[in-house]
Amino acid sequence: MRASLIQIAVNEDETVEARRVRAAALVREQAGADLVVLPELWTTGAFAFEEFDAAAEPLRGPTYEAMAKAASEAGVWLHAGSVPERGPDGRLYNTSLVFSPAGDLTASYRKIHRFGFDKGEAVLMGAGREPVTVRLPDTTLGVATCYDLRFPELFRSLVDAGAEILVVPAGWPERRRAHWTLLARARAVENQAFVLACGTAGTHAGVPQAGHSIVVDPWGEVLAEAGADEEVLAVEFDPERVARTREQFPALKDRVLGLEPPRG
Repeated sequence: MRASLIQIAVNEDETVEARRVRAAALVREQAGADLVVLPELWTTGAFAFEEFDAAAEPLRGPTYEAMAKAASEAGVWLHAGSVPERGPDGRLYNTSLVFSPAGDLTASYRKIHRFGFDKGEAVLMGAGREPVTVRLPDTTLGVATCYDLRFPELFRSLVDAGAEILVVPAGWPERRRAHWTLLARARAVENQAFVLACGTAGTHAGVPQAGHSIVVDPWGEVLAEAGADEEVLAVEFDPERVARTREQFPALKDRVLGLEPPRG
């Protein structure tokens, strides 16, 4: 599998529409890849809380239209990162979009764990309820977003649903970059899965971003890592390595907790 993680820069001197056009062009440039990934809330910036309401769009809004077309023109599976979605109930959600090479929306995921500790995203956006997986021809993606990375139970549920590649778009701050790398490797090792974690570059509302998008194999080895600036991180790997790893070192078979409801 060939994957391209587009670590796009989000800065205040570029309009949302201009960045949307630029992101679509970057996706089209990845023709020949199997999977392309964009970061979390790249239209506004994950820390630009005051812009969420004005920039919110319906699920099938302008970002959906631009990304569906780009996926189709490039002929790639596209995890288009996430957008501030305004749901039919009027609430905002941090929603990821996944498109097929035909440009069809195959899945959407509303972020379950909202960041902010009773402010910011945690109060401005509603919470998702359901883990989401996406079946590709030769593997299954498990979808999570940024702060979700700190909650291993979500990733275990994705693995239980068949996930072999865990895709994590994010807007992760530079000041906690060490956690970003550590948690990405931990989720890979404990779930014996590939982790593709795509962050943003630039600065969101005065918060410098970590960048350093990363691809980790099922043994926790880093296959590729970006720097701090905008770049496309391209990597090739064999999804069948997941099954081989789980057969060679069958730790998942020894699980005890979480498989059955407690008794008594």
